[in-house]
Amino acid sequence: MVVGAGVILALMLASWRVSLRLRRADIVDVVWGLGFVAVAWVTRLTSDANEARSTLLVVMTTIWALRLAGHLAIRMRGTPEDRRYAAMRRHFGDRFDQVSLVNVFLFQGLLMWVVSLPVQLGQVSDGPEKVGIAGVLGVAVWAVGMFFETVGDWQLARFKRKPWNEGRVLETGLWRYTRHPNYFGDFCVWWGIFIVAATSNLGMASVPGPIIMTVLLMKVSGVPLTEKYLERRPGYAEYVERTNAFFPGPPAGEPERSWE
Repeated sequence: MVVGAGVILALMLASWRVSLRLRRADIVDVVWGLGFVAVAWVTRLTSDANEARSTLLVVMTTIWALRLAGHLAIRMRGTPEDRRYAAMRRHFGDRFDQVSLVNVFLFQGLLMWVVSLPVQLGQVSDGPEKVGIAGVLGVAVWAVGMFFETVGDWQLARFKRKPWNEGRVLETGLWRYTRHPNYFGDFCVWWGIFIVAATSNLGMASVPGPIIMTVLLMKVSGVPLTEKYLERRPGYAEYVERTNAFFPGPPAGEPERSWE
């Protein structure tokens, strides 16, 4: 775990230096996914606990993280710096480089280390030789999360590619049942990883990881920030009234029009 923390620190410092050259602090969003891959594999190579559980945790984390990093990298290509970091840059002016080191890169590195606790503790402790029913349940929850996250992002990207949807609200597909299928997907992915990790002797101690991820998604940087940005969009207030914010559920009525 100490080695994992060191890898995260080195990665975030290097990424910060790159962000200064590119004048794009939003590369941290891509690095966020890659950092989990690094932690998972470093832990795998430096631990000698249950082979099956370690391999499963590494594979689950790597698939999730590489998909997320790739999706964000493609979305970022050819666009200006993300509005969140651009606003910070304007606010702090000449001090932004130093502020971004602490408030963006090092802070996200700390969050990465905590959220990845299931991947770390699940590999560094012994437990039953087989992951058993709990492991199967964890993979199932993770798979649900990957489905919601991957399909939700694909549906939104397809929606945005059509010029007549400019300024409109996506209310079809998974977005008909939850306003944030991608965030719900992240939620399921990390609780699924935790369930697999919990089959180890120290796995239950990693519960702060999925809890922190849940708080971030539901109360801090996920739903609240996105809703604040979208709340003035025409039709969004009606969409909010019909559709669950996070957990999927049947909509309360039908939209007047369906845009694709």
